[in-house]
Amino acid sequence: MNARRWYAIAFIGVVALGLASRRYPGLFPAFLGKYPGDTLWALMVFCGLGLLNPGCSTARLAFYALLISYADELSQLYQAPWINQIRGTSIGHLILGSTFSWLDMLAYTVGAAFGALCKTMAGNLRSKSREP
Repeated sequence: MNARRWYAIAFIGVVALGLASRRYPGLFPAFLGKYPGDTLWALMVFCGLGLLNPGCSTARLAFYALLISYADELSQLYQAPWINQIRGTSIGHLILGSTFSWLDMLAYTVGAAFGALCKTMAGNLRSKSREP
């Protein structure tokens, strides 16, 4: 199966798990709070970028996923009425968030790192399967 197909499957799976984490709070241990959703958000960005550019290096995907995730979090410091109206919708809240938190930045870092780890492990498995 080609890389683009794997990224598409991963993207859809991560989105489904992320939405489920918000809909069913008991899906993850309560002490994790909302952070699994934030971690999955960064992983979704990683997979989405891989889907758009499957030849991109792991390091670049992780860097760009972090850049986008951090920019999204930092945008929450801007609280103009027009953007808060967007944030007040379900989709707007899922995409833009609402309140800045340094812990969200940590969760995004974990999500991007997990994406990089999975991609690296998949590459290692593929290499080993090709060895004579």
